Amino acid sequence: MAAHPSHRDRYRGFTQAGELLARSQPAISLQMKQLEERLGRQLLLRSGRSVNLTESGQRVYEQARKILALNDELVFEFSGASVTGKLHLGIPSEFASTLLPRIIGNFSQSYPDVALQVTSDLSRNLLARGRRENFDLILALQEEEADGDGQVVIRDDLVWVGSQKHSAQLLKPLPLVLAPEGCIYRKRAEAVLGNAGIESRNVFTIPDLNGIQSALEAGLGITALTRSTVPESLRILRNSRQLPKLGEICIGLHFKSRRPSEAAIRLAEHLQSGLNIA
Repeated sequence: MAAHPSHRDRYRGFTQAGELLARSQPAISLQMKQLEERLGRQLLLRSGRSVNLTESGQRVYEQARKILALNDELVFEFSGASVTGKLHLGIPSEFASTLLPRIIGNFSQSYPDVALQVTSDLSRNLLARGRRENFDLILALQEEEADGDGQVVIRDDLVWVGSQKHSAQLLKPLPLVLAPEGCIYRKRAEAVLGNAGIESRNVFTIPDLNGIQSALEAGLGITALTRSTVPESLRILRNSRQLPKLGEICIGLHFKSRRPSEAAIRLAEHLQSGLNIA
C-alpha cells in the first residue's frame, strides 16, 4: 500500500487523467464505465471532450478522497518512526488558523522525533528573497501554477464570505474587510470588483484571519477566502448577482533545497493529503 499522488486539479477529461496516472485513455474510460455499472449510477456527464461529475459522481469523488487520505495516514503511521530531524515550516496565517492544528497535530503524532517550528505570514513575505532560505518548506498561495522550485498542491476556489446574520453585500459602496496590501485575496477581490464596475470601500484592514473573522461576524463587511479555509461561524455568499466570481487560486509547496530531507518530504505529503480532504 503506497501513498497516492494527491491532486485536486480539475482535469475534465480521460486523456489528461491518463497522463497523470500513466494509463491510456481507453483504459481510464473502461474503468469508469465498469465503476458506473458496479454502482448502478451515472457518475460522469460527457459533453464533447469535456467530462463533469454528476451528483452521484461528486459523492463518489468525496468518499474516494477520504479513503485515499486514510491510506496515506496508515502509510505515514508505520513509516514515521525512523524519520528524525528539525523542520521550519512557513504557512499563510489563514491556513494556520483553520487547517494547521489538525494537519500538524497528525504529523507530530506520526513523526514524534521530528522537531517542527511553524511561522505564519503573508505568502509574499514567506517567499521573499533573503527570507525563504529560513524555511525548509513553505506552503504558499500563488496566482499561477508553480515553476521550478514549487509544485501545485491543489487549486481552491476563492469565494465571497460574510456573516451568518448580516447582509453587508447588499450595501453600497460594498464594504470590504481585507488583509493588508500584498495579500493575494485582496488583490483578486479588488481586481474583479474593479473590472465589474462595482464600487467598494475598505472598512477594516487586518493581517490575521481571526481579526477578519471577528469583523465579519460583527457585520462590518465581506471578504474573499479560499473555500477550504472558511470558518464555520461564517457563510459563503452564493448566487449573488452583485458579486462577480473570484475564480481559483493555486496553493503550492516550496522546498528549501532541490534535495529535501526525508522529514521535509513527509511533511509535504502530509500537508498535501490534509489539504485535499479539507
